[in-house]
Amino acid sequence: MRTVKDGSGTPYLLVKRSGEEWLVRDPDTGQETYRPATDFELLEERSPLAVTATAVPESVRAVLTAVRTEQSLGLLVALDRHGPLSVRALLDRFEFCESDLHGHLAEFRAAGLIEERRVAGERGYAATEVASEAVATLTDD
Repeated sequence: MRTVKDGSGTPYLLVKRSGEEWLVRDPDTGQETYRPATDFELLEERSPLAVTATAVPESVRAVLTAVRTEQSLGLLVALDRHGPLSVRALLDRFEFCESDLHGHLAEFRAAGLIEERRVAGERGYAATEVASEAVATLTDD
């Protein structure tokens, strides 16, 4: 399977080449249609699996790539539901050593899931809108 895009830049998955028409699949809906080959351009730099993953909401993809364990996921959910929380509160409430906590927080920041905040005059963190959207989707809130 290969990745193609139409004239508007929308990516599709090339399922089959059949003469002058190609069978393409919309990664969001899964709908397959035959369309003229001239409507598309091959995308060598975009993996078909990466395009298929776009069917999952972007916020959820961010969580899936940043969260490695259930404990890490629980930390993100806690920040979303009870945050913002200071680093001191996070260390007191949860079973993390300081280096592990900061490792998780660094992953979350890099993924755009949390942002630094001042909490009671101390450094702390709060969930971003991206994290809140993903947690709501994942928890069916």
